[in-house]
Amino acid sequence: MLNVFTLANGRLFQEEIESAAALADLRPVWVDLESPSAEEKGWLRGRFGLAIPDDAVDDDLEESARFYEEDNGELHIRSDFLIDDDEGPRNVRVAFILKDGVLFSIHDEDLPVFRLLRLRARRIPALIEDAKDVLLKLYDADAEYSADALEGIYDKLEKVSARVLKEDVNDQTAGEALAAIAKEEDLNGRIRRNVMDTRRALSFMMRSRMLGAEQFEEARQILRDIDSLDSHTAFLFDKINFLLDATVGFININQNKIIKIFSVASVALLPPTLIASIYGMNFRFMPELEQPWGYPFALALMMASVAAPFVYFRRKGWLR
Repeated sequence: MLNVFTLANGRLFQEEIESAAALADLRPVWVDLESPSAEEKGWLRGRFGLAIPDDAVDDDLEESARFYEEDNGELHIRSDFLIDDDEGPRNVRVAFILKDGVLFSIHDEDLPVFRLLRLRARRIPALIEDAKDVLLKLYDADAEYSADALEGIYDKLEKVSARVLKEDVNDQTAGEALAAIAKEEDLNGRIRRNVMDTRRALSFMMRSRMLGAEQFEEARQILRDIDSLDSHTAFLFDKINFLLDATVGFININQNKIIKIFSVASVALLPPTLIASIYGMNFRFMPELEQPWGYPFALALMMASVAAPFVYFRRKGWLR
């Protein structure tokens, strides 16, 4: 899919391109390609002289290949953007190419950050003035999206805390809590990776001296916003570890209760087993046969030997 964005009266207008002829007369500020076909890449090559590499959005690029400038002035930036939807959290690689005042973005999935920028640019006049503003606003929206995701983690962990710390935790509740904690830990880690990648991209743009004075100050403000997110991610990591330890501790307590039952039962059954073994020995005169009350006495003695440990354990509080 090929979407072209042009500026008119300070607002961003979107047009979906379905032929090379429709692209010829446009003077875009931003060209967005979602899973582009070979034909669409050919249209860009003919219109802008841009050759999009086949490995533009590969995840196995060298670190030195993520931020660089070509001899012809093309600026290449590879960044990761966060998606948190029904399919689960994940980071999606996006390739940016800045050439002749036009920003080209290549990615395989539709990103919520891109949708947010398109919505804002249509509603807010003078939000974007050139292609570099588009790139900065994308990173700004990405930092805001990460902050919203962190707030969601806070809310979900509060629910887990209420279940784990304020209720009797059985094995089913503990299992559900562990699954929720693992999911939020994965999302928190992806957010931290995402903001780290955004910080690196902004630092590269500032070092390359491609930004104007106002854009440079805006990039610094975005970096300050990102720095403020680091303390939140660190706090969430600590909270996740605490809830994880607490949940595992309750699981161990429940297992110890089960082991305690078997331990008490085994101790309580030792005396009657001993009595039964003694009475089962081959005496010359069998006590239970020679004495009229032999069997009743043996049974009563075994029952008393079972009850005595339970009474003792109950007084000690070991059965609670």
